[in-house]
Amino acid sequence: MRSSITPAYAKSGCATAGTAIVTDIPTKSAARAWPPIARFAGLEARLGAWVLAKGPIAAGLYEFLRFGIKQGWACMFGGLLCALLIASYLFYPAHTAISRYDFLTLSAVVIQMALLALRMETWEEAKVIALFHVVGTVMEIFKTAVGSWIYPDASLFRIAGVPLFTGFMYASIGSYIARVWRLFDFRFTHHPGSGATLLLAAAIYLNFFTHHYVVDIRLGLFASTALLFGRTWVHFKVWRVHRKMPLLLGFLLVALFIWFAENIGTGTRVWLYPNQASTWAMVSWQKLGAWYLLMIISYVLVTLVNKPQSYQEDHIDRRDSK
Repeated sequence: MRSSITPAYAKSGCATAGTAIVTDIPTKSAARAWPPIARFAGLEARLGAWVLAKGPIAAGLYEFLRFGIKQGWACMFGGLLCALLIASYLFYPAHTAISRYDFLTLSAVVIQMALLALRMETWEEAKVIALFHVVGTVMEIFKTAVGSWIYPDASLFRIAGVPLFTGFMYASIGSYIARVWRLFDFRFTHHPGSGATLLLAAAIYLNFFTHHYVVDIRLGLFASTALLFGRTWVHFKVWRVHRKMPLLLGFLLVALFIWFAENIGTGTRVWLYPNQASTWAMVSWQKLGAWYLLMIISYVLVTLVNKPQSYQEDHIDRRDSK
């Protein structure tokens, strides 16, 4: 059904679609969740009304721009860490009183404190980060002990062979999921119950340890993931209405970007796999599967804070407004 956009729309933020009145500019912007940018919510609403008056092509481009800005905002913690890995590799002096790893640890702590102090991150998200820090550090201690990868440089702030900043790298995944959940107002259809997802996450985490000694059950874990989440769709709001995609596809896309980030980490010699000790090589595509499973753990842990809400189309938006 074609929607008619009248001149009054640009003032009221509403469009006429058949007999339904659709509120296309929400009164509560996601920006209001973060005080530093809340002041721009009104300006953004006026900009959105102006863009809509320009036609569907302008509206589509604007929605694409909003998507990129929201994703960048959600990736802030992880993006800053990746920037630190690159900058410290290129510019950090080789012989200083503070090692590169300790500098990264202290920098991660400062970033975390600054985000909280500036209210660019909530305490609920900080709790998720703390939980991921523990989960990630425990796995790192084990994996380095069995030789899966190494941290070649010396440091003061470390547990066994693991620099403490590594926990923040795992935490950045949880931070991203928690922030993107809020920014895109996630809703779900056919989401599995928390009991089943927690059992799956526990089995995945346990297999990261046990596959060194007994049979690797990751194929069964992939199958279980498909069984649990195969019918699940995530509905996300970029701008005026909720759009949707299979949740499993969302897991894969995020895992792919984590794999890209891992290549940054090994390329800057923060950590190395055995085949990268002498000459750097691209991280194996097989690691994408491991990150995919880690994404499931990350997602399930975030659901302990952000409870999945069912999508109600008639209540949230009307798709025939397009």
